[in-house]
Amino acid sequence: MLEVDTSQDLIASDVLSALQLRTGNEPLLPRLGTFECGETTEALIPFIPLFLSSSTTDINIKFAANSPIVTVASTIVRLPMLCPNIRALTLSFLPRSPVVVEAVSEMLIACNRDTLQEFLVGSPLTEEARGVLYKLPKLRRLRTVLQGATLLPPVALPSLTTIHVRYSHGNEWLQGFRGATLGGLNAVVFSPSGSARISDFLEEFRSVALTIPAQNTLSHFTFRTSQSWNPNYWSLLIFKQLTKLDIEFSCYTGCSSRVDDDIVIRLAQAMPKLEILRLGGEPCRAPTGVTLKGLVTLARRCPHLSKLRIHLRVEGLVEATTSAEPPYQSEHAAVIPRANCALMVLQVGQTPIPEQAALTVALTLLHIFPGILNIEYVNLQWKGVVETMKLFKRIGGHVHHARNAHISYLK
Repeated sequence: MLEVDTSQDLIASDVLSALQLRTGNEPLLPRLGTFECGETTEALIPFIPLFLSSSTTDINIKFAANSPIVTVASTIVRLPMLCPNIRALTLSFLPRSPVVVEAVSEMLIACNRDTLQEFLVGSPLTEEARGVLYKLPKLRRLRTVLQGATLLPPVALPSLTTIHVRYSHGNEWLQGFRGATLGGLNAVVFSPSGSARISDFLEEFRSVALTIPAQNTLSHFTFRTSQSWNPNYWSLLIFKQLTKLDIEFSCYTGCSSRVDDDIVIRLAQAMPKLEILRLGGEPCRAPTGVTLKGLVTLARRCPHLSKLRIHLRVEGLVEATTSAEPPYQSEHAAVIPRANCALMVLQVGQTPIPEQAALTVALTLLHIFPGILNIEYVNLQWKGVVETMKLFKRIGGHVHHARNAHISYLK
């Protein structure tokens, strides 16, 4: 394995030229299995073939900004010839150019289709190359870019476990997965551009997922957009095996989050295995979101939940805990959270807090999530909540230690 750190500029181009002359047509490292190079500089790109050989199966190259298009393209095209049994290929930050698209496509078509298991390449492909990519028998991990109104061929990827799609138009490409041959799809990541149509994405994804085994195998679902969005979360309720649900959208032009107690309760009931739940981007200052009822349901229904990011309506949380009447008397058992709830990280961002409410909020959160370790905030009002929680945890630690010491003494 070789990792090249070009940021240190330790090897001058004249040294590489001398090595190239010394080796002639023979590889410098004939038994190298893995080659990794980050921030590949313009000077280094022509010498990449010097390090590759027929034994190299794993290649990870991150190109530096403004890398010369022709040099990048000519290097990429040579990869299957230099490494005839590529298993894992990662090419990041490729220049945007039709020349690079053609080079990547030609390279993929020439690759050994019986060995390629990971294709993580940030470039669109030609139609011919897409026809090859979506029928690779051993492909397990895929990252791809879809440009414009791209249609996919019928997908047959029996070994696929992870897919990351960046797209810039609508959702028409999803139809390629309808009735697809998929073995155990475990994780999906979708990253639409700022101009892509996303309004009904979850509905269309659900429609396609009902025709493949994904509803029974999917454990990670991630969707990230810079747009404002009000997702239809009900479309995700069929994915009962999810351990990670991460949907990120923007509140930059005004809060678009509609997450409330009803949504969180339905998700918690449908997805008891959740470990990470993030709905929306960094919470904004809009006084909207989940209250005591939603948080308690999460704690009870999702005991493995360790990371949470949602819009909180803290005012409603405070009102519920300071009310003269205990809330939800008819469902008293549902109010008491599980003692073993795993939540450790709560992201609250800019969420507003009523004046003089830090103590109430701190004690309420500690009661619902006794294992909480970190609250990530931007609004400095939360500093008082964090300090209060630390104080009570220290007191609890001292009391626990003193009680154990007293029991030992009595024994």
